[in-house]
Amino acid sequence: MLFTKKNAAEKRAEFKKGLASGKLLQFPGAFNPLCAQMIEQKGFDGVYISGAVMAADLCLPDIGLATMTEFVDRGRQIANVTDLPAFIDIDTGFGEPMAAARTVRAMEEAGLSGCHIEDQVMPKRCGHLDGKEIVPTEIMIQRVKAAAEAKRDPNFVLIARSDARAIEGLEASIDRMKAYVDAGADMIFPEAMKSEQEFEAVRKALDVPILANMTEFGKSRLLSKKELEDLGFNVVIYPVTTLRLAMGAADRGLDWILEHGDQNGILDEMQHRRDLYDLLRYHEYNKFDESIYNFQVSDTPTA
Repeated sequence: MLFTKKNAAEKRAEFKKGLASGKLLQFPGAFNPLCAQMIEQKGFDGVYISGAVMAADLCLPDIGLATMTEFVDRGRQIANVTDLPAFIDIDTGFGEPMAAARTVRAMEEAGLSGCHIEDQVMPKRCGHLDGKEIVPTEIMIQRVKAAAEAKRDPNFVLIARSDARAIEGLEASIDRMKAYVDAGADMIFPEAMKSEQEFEAVRKALDVPILANMTEFGKSRLLSKKELEDLGFNVVIYPVTTLRLAMGAADRGLDWILEHGDQNGILDEMQHRRDLYDLLRYHEYNKFDESIYNFQVSDTPTA
């Protein structure tokens, strides 16, 4: 945390520049700050913070139970540990349009580079589940306008997500997206498209950056980076991927310990202590203050 070099304004400016570059920006989801640091270390373009993941981290379903304060706290924690731009899910804005404005202001102050707000009713649900409901277009326009007016940094990216495809059809959802751009959205997030042709239709209809959600086990086929680049998309998120990988590995490891009584057969599946300490930048903390780091990292434990 002490060794991030860029401030929030610099990260936002880089994000805006990246959106205009013609390159597809890859933003894996981070389920905690340590994961965000790994995403940076691997060389990705940015970090995404999913509302579904934050809810799951609290052992809650993705139905709008987590609070604005919990979202802001997690966003701040992640933004503070990485030099990459990070943007966050704010569900439906946590209330009426004025609440959405307050949420955007709070996310700006927390150091985020952007956020996305959606047109579902509250309580919302995962965008790839059936039975969603959406608000009238006029209500979402009010949300977007309030959120846009709350921005103090023009480089803070306001993303409007539409869940209307599953309810009103593709053409009506595109009409909504156009209205959201007119209301002040900087980017559009078309949720749960069913085919490449639908992604292409959205791209052709809009002249702002567009985001693709490549979540596993959802309504959309998992498109490759090249496929999305060819479609002209600007950002791809992998919102729950790291959480699913981590929880899958933990599940298998715990089963092994129950069956075998020790961890000896799964050590190769674990992140080594050396790698964890490297990710945490122990050596840099040592340079900052010798009293913080005063032991050697070895391959085998010592008494």
